[in-house]
Amino acid sequence: MPSLLRFLFVIGLLAGAAFVGMAALVAFVEPQPREMSQPVPSNLLNK
Repeated sequence: MPSLLRFLFVIGLLAGAAFVGMAALVAFVEPQPREMSQPVPSNLLNK
């Protein structure tokens, strides 16, 4: 039983670290908007 609790504790710590890392990315990283264009094939326009 102690090994199961240790395993769950380690998994919980890893999940918590991943959650904190994602929260830090959301809080501190700002995406830079840019214009995007993509050509449309002419055979799709003539239908």
